[in-house]
Amino acid sequence: MIDTNKIVLTGIKPTGIPHFGNYIGALKSIIDLSKTNKTFMFIADLHALNSIHNPEVIREHTYQAAALMIAMGADLNNTVLFRQSDIAEIYQLNTLLMNLTPKGLMNRAHSYKAMVDKNNASDLDPDAGINMGLYTYPILMAADILLYNSDIVPVGADQKQHVEFARDIAGYFNHTYKPLFKLPEPLIRQDAGLVPGLDGRKMSKSYDNTISLLAPEAELKKKIMRIITDSKTPDEAKNPDESTIFLLYKHFATEPEITEFAEMFRRGGMGYGTAKQILFDKVNSVLAEPRKKYENLMANTAEIDNILANGANYARQIASKKIEEIKHAMLG
Repeated sequence: MIDTNKIVLTGIKPTGIPHFGNYIGALKSIIDLSKTNKTFMFIADLHALNSIHNPEVIREHTYQAAALMIAMGADLNNTVLFRQSDIAEIYQLNTLLMNLTPKGLMNRAHSYKAMVDKNNASDLDPDAGINMGLYTYPILMAADILLYNSDIVPVGADQKQHVEFARDIAGYFNHTYKPLFKLPEPLIRQDAGLVPGLDGRKMSKSYDNTISLLAPEAELKKKIMRIITDSKTPDEAKNPDESTIFLLYKHFATEPEITEFAEMFRRGGMGYGTAKQILFDKVNSVLAEPRKKYENLMANTAEIDNILANGANYARQIASKKIEEIKHAMLG
């Protein structure tokens, strides 16, 4: 149980509708926490710039990300929802932190190393296609985390390093100047694990094995029916913990439903077609109302603009005080 006095922060990168893996790995925790904790939730459009260079695409994806978080249940009574680029102080803090962050720390960033490894494997220049936005991505993320006095940062397991880097950078500042930054803690859902995709591998856009979180009903059913299974017959007992169908189901169902479904696998008599239909029915029932709310918001983007503007006004009040303290410590 997270102390309700703790401040939660998260960023949603506007790169299209999240898939089940994104939701299970981090977004569900964020939405749950927004019901009990003060939560700063920003649409990370500045982070998107290192890979998306079309402003209309970023704008549309920003609306999608905001609408999705609202539709999925983010509590706007506790949540400060805003667009990252609307906070001028984030640019300032990013620049200031550049002067404290060792290059060696950035060299160890997973996203940068992955790109270098990919280039080396293809006999390309190690830095081919790598811009400074990607290379310094962790510094901007540290600025995002530290600017609002965040205590808790919900992330997927593969994003833990970014919170660790934010702690490192905060430590450099606190040691060099004065202790103005909290050391944030990552929050990783212990029950999420690696969310399997349609082919059993980790759900990832790079594998083309994802299920869009708010896919239309027909598309949702089509994707679920494509889940790859083993060759066991309907009569054979099956291990639910080795089934992509069950591993997805348990993130949308109640505990009694999960127990019952697991038993259906173990006792045999259920074919995979039936199991997929049960998964579809459960997921569709959970997502039907959010899907409708999302569609209504996307048809009325003025409402989203108003919510984001109100959030930015509040976030700036916190950010402006913090940046003045930081500038005074660094510049006198």
